[in-house]
Amino acid sequence: MHANVQRVVDAAAALGLEVSPRTFPDGTRTAQEAADAVGVELGQIVKSLIFGVDGEIVLAYVSGANQLDETKLAEAAGGVMCQRVDADVVRSATGFPIGGVPPFGHATPLRIFIDPDLLQYHEVWAAAGTWHDVFGIEPHKLVEASGGAVIDLKRS
Repeated sequence: MHANVQRVVDAAAALGLEVSPRTFPDGTRTAQEAADAVGVELGQIVKSLIFGVDGEIVLAYVSGANQLDETKLAEAAGGVMCQRVDADVVRSATGFPIGGVPPFGHATPLRIFIDPDLLQYHEVWAAAGTWHDVFGIEPHKLVEASGGAVIDLKRS
């Protein structure tokens, strides 16, 4: 098991969860790749999107079927400016690469905002620390474990 995946498994256990990561050698870097690999609807994929809101790094978990509305994220975080951050910032803040950022086990504490569209599914799939590893989780457990705020983030 890759060291990043082990960190995710350990972080889940510390939160009282048991996760069973699955590895897909062809990769799960994009939401569509992940949905195709796992065999689920695109909406069941948790996209972990990292942004800077007025200088604070925040994380948004968005359904794979949706686009993030950056203005909504800025408002949810109590800020004005929402900007994409580069791969180095993502790795520094989370400890994971873009495409592999899991819902928990981050290098630094981050405020998290969760797309309510994820809650319509029995199970959603999130990155497990690498571009090749994902795990399934019940949406309400994702909310509880991440401490995220459920708020509309979808671009209309």
